[in-house]
Amino acid sequence: MSAAVPEVGQTAPEFTARNQHGQTVTRADLLGAPAVLVFYPFAFSGICTSELGAFRDGLAEFSAVAARVLAISCDPVFALRAFADAEGLAFDLLSDHWPHGQVARDYGVFDEEWGTARRGSFVLDAAGTITWSVLTGLGEPRSIAEHLQALSAA
Repeated sequence: MSAAVPEVGQTAPEFTARNQHGQTVTRADLLGAPAVLVFYPFAFSGICTSELGAFRDGLAEFSAVAARVLAISCDPVFALRAFADAEGLAFDLLSDHWPHGQVARDYGVFDEEWGTARRGSFVLDAAGTITWSVLTGLGEPRSIAEHLQALSAA
């Protein structure tokens, strides 16, 4: 069962996951700079590919405010490596494959029926506090501009 979606002002839940290169990434690794956690359902699916492509294309804007972008799905590491290579994604794609969906559950964005993360985003400040979040339906893409606006307001 998923936890409630953490609210703005709360400390972001802890997590440990491997990226597309097999490297372990934890929430503690994000301290000291802002971060954007982007949960998405499936690598290689239409909306997810276009959303993450928008983050790829806007990565310089995120880097300009020293923000780290991390995209999280329940896909296995090997699928994320192939996805990152195919789409030229130069930011961390984190695998929430095992225990299946645990990070998404901890952030309240796991869809039990589909067995995948829903489209949820969380902006964290340098101390790991959630300063902004958005949750949309599986078929509803998010606005990358809203993520950047949230970072500039934090």
